[in-house]
Amino acid sequence: MNCFNFLITIKFKPYYLVLAVCFLLFNATEPVLAQNKEDGEEVSTVLNINDKNGTFSSTASFSFEIKNNHDTNQEGTISYNITTEKGQVIKTLSKPVNLAKKSSSKYDFDVPGLKAGFYKLNMMINVSDYDDTTRRAFGIKPDDIRSQYAKPADFDQFWQTAKDELAKVKPNYKLTELPDRQTENRKVYQIEMKSLDDILIRGFMTVPITKNKDKKFSVLLGLPGYQVNLQPIVGDDPDLVIITLNTRGQGTSKDVVHTERDAFISYHIEDKNKYVMRGVIMDCVRAVDFIFAQPNLRHDQILASGGSMGGFLSLAVSGLDHRIALCSAQNPIMSDVHNLVGAVTWPINDIRKYCNSKAGVSFDQVINNLDYYDTKNFASRIKCPTLIGLGLLDPFVPPANGYAVYNSLNGDKHMIIFKNLGHEVSVEYKEYEGRWMRDTFGLF
Repeated sequence: MNCFNFLITIKFKPYYLVLAVCFLLFNATEPVLAQNKEDGEEVSTVLNINDKNGTFSSTASFSFEIKNNHDTNQEGTISYNITTEKGQVIKTLSKPVNLAKKSSSKYDFDVPGLKAGFYKLNMMINVSDYDDTTRRAFGIKPDDIRSQYAKPADFDQFWQTAKDELAKVKPNYKLTELPDRQTENRKVYQIEMKSLDDILIRGFMTVPITKNKDKKFSVLLGLPGYQVNLQPIVGDDPDLVIITLNTRGQGTSKDVVHTERDAFISYHIEDKNKYVMRGVIMDCVRAVDFIFAQPNLRHDQILASGGSMGGFLSLAVSGLDHRIALCSAQNPIMSDVHNLVGAVTWPINDIRKYCNSKAGVSFDQVINNLDYYDTKNFASRIKCPTLIGLGLLDPFVPPANGYAVYNSLNGDKHMIIFKNLGHEVSVEYKEYEGRWMRDTFGLF
């Protein structure tokens, strides 16, 4: 599993904000974004879903454009197959094509009668001197998607117990200024605090330099992607403190929980009361406690934001701690967990591997435990405005799973879809997030 960190440059201006939060972005090996329009290529193709968001209320529509730069005709076929997200073939079509030399053609397709859900589209071309497959996805009536798996009856009590245990741990907050990392307009601090199970966690806080001793700052709480070492984030905004948190087992907080990379997702997963994510989520709640302990921070203006595992954590902490004012989650993992089985390789394969290595631990038992960690179940508890971003080609968060989360939200919500992206969002999302935050918090 290849992965990389994506950092978006910060530019803070009134009505325009690009927040730099680190995401774990998985590098899909499939050529899902393959579309060849380079000058000089002998054959090039473009597959387009004919809706900005790639979703339809009834009949799906897409087009396939082919450009033949050869000095000879190209004969063969174009074909497609449409499958469910779990690979069941729903519809196929094949047709002959004869492309004249130095010509282009466009083919339009309509697919009626599909049920609500998301579908994978594989478009193939096989002509005299060229073979290729382009992959896309589209949705039908996504607002009708609901998970068939109910929240555990004792979900709320389970998490209240965790919060009660956290409350008994003295946080022992510690702030250490890092002069060597200071910029001309921001001070940088390392933050330390004790969390659930008396585990020490760390992070960073950057604070605008101001002569106003009574200044109170709004807060961006940046939460980590899977096995990402978050660092201080600085910017030009004079109204915003940025906190980046390394939860247990992440970055600078590996003193106690220090697993191999692939093993982290399965650490103690057979016991819902000891699973690593129980502590990780409580680390996020403890970070909110830290914010409330700081007199220079606006306790009513906290934005929790993150991508991948950070998106999962943003939704989880916002569902459990209503002190969060805004929630932003990009490509949140652990979404509608039961329906991940058969649809994705990660984290399901790593979880199966763990179960197979432990005597007496069954995969079904573990998946049932994950009902207590399912993003959709946290989403149903969220009261603050929530923003979610999804890529329709995401190999780890199928869009139907993401919509099961989105449709579990009961309050003010907004979805931004990227029909040609995988486990990532574009700068468009971060720009929207920034404007949304500034408008909501009145930062002009």
